[in-house]
Amino acid sequence: MIIDVIGDIHGYADKLIGLLEQLGYVHNGQYYVPPTGHRALFIGDLIDRGSQQLRTLEIVFAMLDADVADAVMGNHEYNALAFATLDKTLSNHDSNGAHYLRAHNDVHTNQHEAFLAELPFGSAEHQYWLKRLYEIPLWLETDYACFVHACWDVNSMAVLKPLLTKNNCLTLDALVKTAQTPSLYHDALERVLKGVETPLPDGLAMVDKDGVKRTRVRVRWWLEHLNGRPLRQIARAPKSGLVQIPPEVIAKDIDFVLKTNKPVFVGHYWLTGTPEPLSPQVVCTDYSAASASGYLTCYQLDNQQPLPLKTNNFVQYRHDSCT
Repeated sequence: MIIDVIGDIHGYADKLIGLLEQLGYVHNGQYYVPPTGHRALFIGDLIDRGSQQLRTLEIVFAMLDADVADAVMGNHEYNALAFATLDKTLSNHDSNGAHYLRAHNDVHTNQHEAFLAELPFGSAEHQYWLKRLYEIPLWLETDYACFVHACWDVNSMAVLKPLLTKNNCLTLDALVKTAQTPSLYHDALERVLKGVETPLPDGLAMVDKDGVKRTRVRVRWWLEHLNGRPLRQIARAPKSGLVQIPPEVIAKDIDFVLKTNKPVFVGHYWLTGTPEPLSPQVVCTDYSAASASGYLTCYQLDNQQPLPLKTNNFVQYRHDSCT
């Protein structure tokens, strides 16, 4: 079987429809039917940013309900749940004094703007789709591959596992515990859904694409021998950010080892350019579809021969080339 691993959609249903049809999926009036011998897998971040949030969710969940697709949760789905969930034990509160797992500050509200524009906060539709998001597992492992939104960290997964359902889905209790900081559960959730980070040198901060100042930087965990290398060499950041890291700064105390021999599929990283595997073992299918110049991307994985990973297994829907 061919597993069509589809990258971060972020509410761009038109791009999703274009990619599915390019791959040979046909809508039967209820859901997109895959070509014979194919199955779709969505790598997370279905929501936020784009203007077709509801349509995206309807397409994806119709396929999940028809059992022609699978999905894993992205950090944006997790954030949507936390943003909508009250917890009086936390200090995050809105102007009315209500406490939420994810604070209702300007940064977070702006990040959820597109989602809440179509599904108004607290509405029946909003509540329905939040319940559906709980059905998406944090990760999937088969006998041929591993699928997770940001990082395949088995140590973090072992921390989270006692909180989750047997299918690795969140519960309300798991959401509350992973939202509490500082905590081992929060750190584990961050690893799985956001990747491996390390502190920047004292006094150095970067501003990300959303205008948020960061004092930590993501690292390319799929590389070997992270510690002892120049931080600039292993950091995952825009060039404008990388040049701010002094070349003499050496990475240290990064506690991560990839503990699987299977291929690993992720999204999350806003890549650009011609798709290619990140390493002989790791593929990212997020090629910035949420930007005008980015393309929704798929990797077609043959589950009978998952390795070696091949550049020509990538398929992109190039929306700006369509007539």
